[in-house]
Amino acid sequence: MQQPTFADVLDARRMITPYVHRTPTRRYPVLSDMLDADVWVKHENFQVLGAFKVRGGLNLVGRAPDNHRKSGFISASTGNHGQSVAFAAATFGSSATIVVPEAANPLKIRAMQALGADVIQHGAFFEESRELAERMAEERGARFVHPANEPLLIAGVGTYSLEIHEDLGEIDYIVVPLGAGSGAAGACIVTDAMSPHTKVIAVQAASAPAAYESWKQGRLVTVGMQTAAEGLATGGAYELPQSILRERLHDFVVVSESRIASGVVLYMEATRTLVEHAGAASLAAALDLKDRLKGKRVVLVASGANIGPTQIAAAIESGS
Repeated sequence: MQQPTFADVLDARRMITPYVHRTPTRRYPVLSDMLDADVWVKHENFQVLGAFKVRGGLNLVGRAPDNHRKSGFISASTGNHGQSVAFAAATFGSSATIVVPEAANPLKIRAMQALGADVIQHGAFFEESRELAERMAEERGARFVHPANEPLLIAGVGTYSLEIHEDLGEIDYIVVPLGAGSGAAGACIVTDAMSPHTKVIAVQAASAPAAYESWKQGRLVTVGMQTAAEGLATGGAYELPQSILRERLHDFVVVSESRIASGVVLYMEATRTLVEHAGAASLAAALDLKDRLKGKRVVLVASGANIGPTQIAAAIESGS
């Protein structure tokens, strides 16, 4: 797999611009005061489908050859990636089948079905869902869309980082939630090209640390996971984003479940918007890194808004 380039990200923007929002990067005095830094939020929670992932799906499916569109697309997801593939397939006249874990968020399942996808619940964990999706794609002759090992996905999601650097200069740190790793990998590619002095920090749940451990050890590892942050709930790491992160990522941290829940609540209070647990990991990490970030210009990526009333209530109870 060839790593996508900055030129690929620019090309991806031309492909997806008709279908996505240019999301705002906003400064919040409450967060700046709390962290004693100049804090901005990249609002991918305002994106089409409520998450950054749609950028990648549109870039991949939009460039697919006719035979792939005719045979359809099959993927596995905890929710947002699946919505991305389903939306892109519907946009370009194709079909999508998404395999999700048995305990997947019902709101995200309904959203994928509303987009026309066939949703199959299988497996206790994401990796079991992915294995079934791969087998189904091979059996049906469909295009399997890997959640991370896809250069076109990474180039597509990298477009939100283009917007960050175009909207805001002299950034010291960008803090990016990391599940499979496409968003963080895209941020690294774009930041190296547009603002080499800016440091990208990835953040993952401490209770789902496979990508973090893989980055630290320099090899792919599988680790048990148990996290409320669906977008971070992967038990393994993936070669393509890891290869990019090893070369370009400044730092990688993990945060506790209670800190993530606090991030959900603090985003509501400070920005008056909903940010799901995975997106709240960026604010959770900033709270843990307060001493390092002091006096710096910091961008926190609010990667998605797909959170329901039950999750919000639980976050308020545990994170307040």
